[in-house]
Amino acid sequence: MKTDLTLEMEKSLYFYCMELGGIVVEEVTMPEERGIVDTLACFFKENKMEWRCYELKVSKADFMSAAKLSFVGDYNYFVLPNELYEKVQALIPAEIGVLVYRPYDQFQEEQMAPGTFILAKKPQKQSLKVPEDLLLERFMFSLFREVRKAKQMSYGTSFFPTEALYKELKKRGQEKDHLHSENFHDRFFSDVENARIKSLEEELAALEQDYQFLKSQRKVKRRPTERLE
Repeated sequence: MKTDLTLEMEKSLYFYCMELGGIVVEEVTMPEERGIVDTLACFFKENKMEWRCYELKVSKADFMSAAKLSFVGDYNYFVLPNELYEKVQALIPAEIGVLVYRPYDQFQEEQMAPGTFILAKKPQKQSLKVPEDLLLERFMFSLFREVRKAKQMSYGTSFFPTEALYKELKKRGQEKDHLHSENFHDRFFSDVENARIKSLEEELAALEQDYQFLKSQRKVKRRPTERLE
């Protein structure tokens, strides 16, 4: 489970890379048992792609974990809060860069992210640890995964096959949410019905607006022509 700080840093890193001109995606599984890159960004440089890998760590225990570090890119970074960086900077390999997280004092509504980063240590360029065609393939798979998740959120139940919905409803038919007295089955149909009513109300309002407009146009056409004396 990701901590609040990890999620905050992850979101900020996403927009940080975007502002630099990168295409970004999180949690990219690498081939050849190279682990999972926390954040992978692709930059287009002089008709070639430049790959940057970011590993996010929020505690010393996390930093010292035996989990595989997927530093497979041209440039590779640890992304750390400042307090952690001060504790572990002597342990960071020479070729690995460091971005130190700087949260904004006050988060403003117009800001896309809760913080930004300072380049505390420059990375050294390395050779890719996996073939670029495989890296690009995994990158595209992860992008598609995120697009699919976004479409699921946008389309709601219409995104899922009917059989899959019935199967899930049957499974949850007798389950109850402790915060509500009704079961999931009843709440689902209630939500669908409310969504249908709202859609019909919006459609009716649009039709009424069209009707009033056409009615006003007919009045204009029926107005008698002024006679010239």
